[in-house]
Amino acid sequence: METSPTLILSEEDIYIKIKRISLQILETCLEDKVIIVAGIYKNGALLAELISAQLKELTDTKVVLATVTIDKKNPLHSVQVSIEPSLYENKSVILVDDVLNTGSTLMFAAKHFLDVPLKQFKTAVLVDRNHKKYPIKADFKGISLSTSLNERVEVDFKSPAKAELI
Repeated sequence: METSPTLILSEEDIYIKIKRISLQILETCLEDKVIIVAGIYKNGALLAELISAQLKELTDTKVVLATVTIDKKNPLHSVQVSIEPSLYENKSVILVDDVLNTGSTLMFAAKHFLDVPLKQFKTAVLVDRNHKKYPIKADFKGISLSTSLNERVEVDFKSPAKAELI
C-alpha cells in the first residue's frame, strides 16, 4: 500500500530557510570580497541559484554562482565545475545540495575542490536526513530530518516549491 507524500516544507518555509542560510553564509564570510556558491546539478544548482540571489540582495560582496556536475550513481567518475579553478582559488566556497542523505555526493564533490587552495570550504543543504556513510556535515541546513532508509525526500523547486517525504 502506497502512502501519499508528507509535506515537509512549503514554498514559504523553503524561502525562509534560504534567507536564514544566506544570512549564516554572510556571517561566516564577513571579511570576504568574493563568495563562490557552487550547486550540485540539478536541485543543488537550483538551490544555489536561490541562495545566490538572496545573497546579492543582502550584500555588496561579489557572489559567483557555479554548477557542479557529478554522476551521483558513480561519484568516482569526473566531477566538473562550471568555472575555472583560478576563480575559486583562495576564496570561500559554499557547496550546495538539496538533500544530504548518505553524504557520498557532497563528499566526492568536496574532494574535487581540495585540489585548489581555498580560504574556507562550507556546505549548505535544504534537508539533512542524518543517514551519513561519510564524515561530512552540513554547515548550513534548512531542516534536520530523521527518516527511515526506505523513505525518500523529494524537493521540487517548481512553483509552488515544496519538499516532501515520500
